[in-house]
Amino acid sequence: MKAVKLGQVCQLHYGKAIQGYQDNDPKESPIRVYGTNGPIGWTKTALIEQPTIIVGRKGAYRGVHFSKRPSWTIDTAYFLTATSNDIDLEWLYYRLLLVDINRMDTGAAIPSTKREDFYAAKVHIPSRGSQIRIASILSAYDDLIDNNRRRIQLLEQAARLLYKEWFVHLRFPGHEHVQIKDGVPVGWYIKKITKVCETVGGGTPSTRISEYWDGDIPWVVPSDVTKSDSLVLLDTERKITEKGLRESSAKIVPSETILMTSRASVGFFALTDFEVCTNQGFINIIPYKDELRMYLLFNLMSRVAEIRSNAKGTTYPEISKGRFREMDVVVPSKTLLSQFSKVSTDVIRQVRCLKRSILKLESARDLLLPRLMNREVTT
Repeated sequence: MKAVKLGQVCQLHYGKAIQGYQDNDPKESPIRVYGTNGPIGWTKTALIEQPTIIVGRKGAYRGVHFSKRPSWTIDTAYFLTATSNDIDLEWLYYRLLLVDINRMDTGAAIPSTKREDFYAAKVHIPSRGSQIRIASILSAYDDLIDNNRRRIQLLEQAARLLYKEWFVHLRFPGHEHVQIKDGVPVGWYIKKITKVCETVGGGTPSTRISEYWDGDIPWVVPSDVTKSDSLVLLDTERKITEKGLRESSAKIVPSETILMTSRASVGFFALTDFEVCTNQGFINIIPYKDELRMYLLFNLMSRVAEIRSNAKGTTYPEISKGRFREMDVVVPSKTLLSQFSKVSTDVIRQVRCLKRSILKLESARDLLLPRLMNREVTT
């Protein structure tokens, strides 16, 4: 192995701003859009045609990501190309995961990585053949992880499409024999949200009191949800103690509560299969009847624009519990609710299994990564 400076083997290029990228895969010629923290959307035009490493440039957290396919990197990040035949680009990506990019900070108001600092960092590189073997071992884990993520996307999309088919287009089982009156099937009702579910807020224990923190009670903040790649939330970044819960406005909500972000980033949703509490940036929705749970979740997900239009505020948008409770919701027949609940609950169960599999694969890969790089495991 030989030690080289990163500037000897690679080059960083500035990303380029892009307008109009989509949150969802456009299907036709989909191109992933990357920012400083990773994938942020999709577009139909590529900025980089070849495989590349994305290195975060600006932001409190600046990560490293890899794209095997054509991609677009926005201006808060760099994209990287190899300048030496001694380097396998995929191996370099895994090696950079062990480099703390966030320490390369200029100290400005917005933390950012200078190219000069990046280029000065040293790495030890084995032979190109060893690099390729190491990358192939690690990428096998990532390929399985990506496959599980695609399956999750397809499952959740199928549930959303079923909701739309049954409850928007009104092509539900037996619809041919149901009369429509004023745009609503006979037997369905329009109710205020407050009549079909309980809405619970959250709170934050004082950060000045250490006894409130690092306990066993999951405490959800909006970024736990907005950063998630699915509806299922398996863990939280921070946890509080019983004392923190007891002496703050935070409240425990039961498993399967619908968590909806209500402040700043309004209209993001999550489900957990364990009790949690949240900060004040949530409205937590507990249906009065179990068969309403999945219907309410997908109903609200289809109405994000409406929910956000009800959010007010000068500093940041926020929808109050009072305003949310007064929104109308169409409630279908109990039979149809039960049918939809059965199908969508099975979807969520499969998503949970796939997410747990992803966590196991990530853990195994992360344990193996430094051992391979340090040649503690031979290839």
